[in-house]
Amino acid sequence: MHIHILGICGTFMGGIAAIAKQAGHRVTGCDTHVYPPMSTQLEAMGIELIEGFGAEQLELQADVYVVGNVVSRGKPLMEEILNRGLPYISGPQWLAENVLQGRWVLAVAGTHGKTTTSAMLAWILEDAGLAPGFLIGGIPENFGVSARLPGAPALDPASQSPFFVIEADEYDTAFFDKRSKFVHYRPRTCVLNNLEFDHADIFADLAAIETQFHHLVRTVPSQGLVVANGREAALERVLARGCWTPVEKFGAQSGWQVGELAADGSFEVLLNGVGQGWVSWGLMGEHNRHNALAAIAAARHAGVAVKDAIDALSRFVNVKRRMEVKGVAGGVTVYDDFAHHPTAITTTVAGLRAKVGGARILAVLEPRSNTMKLGAMKEALAASLAAADRVYCYGANLGWDTRQALAPLGDKAASFEDLDTLIAAVVAEARAGDQILVMSNGGFGGIHTKLLAALA
Repeated sequence: MHIHILGICGTFMGGIAAIAKQAGHRVTGCDTHVYPPMSTQLEAMGIELIEGFGAEQLELQADVYVVGNVVSRGKPLMEEILNRGLPYISGPQWLAENVLQGRWVLAVAGTHGKTTTSAMLAWILEDAGLAPGFLIGGIPENFGVSARLPGAPALDPASQSPFFVIEADEYDTAFFDKRSKFVHYRPRTCVLNNLEFDHADIFADLAAIETQFHHLVRTVPSQGLVVANGREAALERVLARGCWTPVEKFGAQSGWQVGELAADGSFEVLLNGVGQGWVSWGLMGEHNRHNALAAIAAARHAGVAVKDAIDALSRFVNVKRRMEVKGVAGGVTVYDDFAHHPTAITTTVAGLRAKVGGARILAVLEPRSNTMKLGAMKEALAASLAAADRVYCYGANLGWDTRQALAPLGDKAASFEDLDTLIAAVVAEARAGDQILVMSNGGFGGIHTKLLAALA
C-alpha cells in the first residue's frame, strides 16, 4: 500500500512514517520547514519528502492519505483530497487500527516528561529482552530512532512482542477529529506524569484538558494499571471523576518514592517505604527521578522485575534535545533542550545548575510553541529563567513584548528580533567555563551550530 503523510516531519507523524515503512508500505510525505533530526531520520529510511502542500502531489496516486494535525482546511492538497473524495485518516487512528489493535499498549501522558519517560520505559522493556515497539516524540539515544514495530522477544524468538510503548499526547487528533490523540490508543498500562495548562490554542482552560485526561482514563481496562503522579491536584481531580482501574502513585507520601540521593545523581528507589535498589546514572533533576519511578512502575506491570528495571536505567542515555550537549568551543559548552513551557524551563535550568554548580548559565530561549506565541504563559516566563545568569530571548513574530515579560530579570535579560544579532550578543558575553543552554521546540534557525562556529 502507498501511504502519503501530510505533515510528515512532526515527531509523531515522522514516527508513523517509520513504522509504516517497516511494515512494508511505500511511504511518501510532505511538510514545510523541514529540519533535523526528523528530516535526517526519514531520509535515511528512503522516505521521499516533498516541501509544501501542493495539489500536484495527488499525481503520486497514494492509496490513503494520513493527515497530521498541522494540516488545516485551505491547504491545496487537503482541499483536493476532499473534493475528489479520496480516502484519508488521522495519524492516531491509522496507528490504532493498523498497529496497536490487539497489543499491550503502554501509554505515557502528561504535560511534561512524556518523551523521556516513554524512552525510559521502552529501554527497560528492551533491556529485559521484551523487544517492544514504540513511538516516541523524540529520538532516544539508546535506539537511534523515534519509532519501530515490535520485534521478537528473547524468550520467544518465534513470535512478535505484544508490547508497544507510546507517548500519549493530549493535543487534538486532526482538523476533522478534535479529540485528544491519546483516546485512540486504548492502553493497558497508562502513566499520568503530571497535568498543567498548556496548548492554549485549543484548550480554554485546565478543566478542558482534565476532561480529555478523564476520557483517557475511561479507556484503561479494569485489569490494567494507571501509574499516576501523587503530587498533582489536577490528576487527583481526573481520577475522582471515575477510574475503574488499579492505581499506583509515585512521588507522594506512599507508593513509589525517591529515597536517599547521592552527589553523582544516583538515587534510591522506594516502594511503600521499602528500598528496591539504587538507580546509578548521569541524569540530573527531580523531574527525571520521578520519570524513572513512573517507568519502573509501568515496566513492573508488564512483567519486568523492579531490580532489572533499576539496572536497565543505569544504561539509559536520554533523548536527543533533552539536555543534549551539542559541542564545546572556546571552553564554552552548548546544550540543546526542548523546554518550551515555564515549568519545563524551570526544571531544565535547575537540572543544569545542579550539574554545573557555580558556572555561569547563559539561557537562550525561543518562545515558539502555540501556547507561548499566544502569550498565555508570559507572566511566568521571567520566574522560570531566574536561576540563569544571563537570559537571551528571541522574540520575532510574537504578538507580545518579550522585553516587558522579562523586565523582572533586570539587566541580565535581553530580547532580540534578529537571530544573528542575538548570536553575536551571546558570543560577546560568553567566556571559558560558561554553559549556554538553548531552549526551543523547533530548529531555532540552526543556532547551535552557529554559536559553536562563532565561539571557535
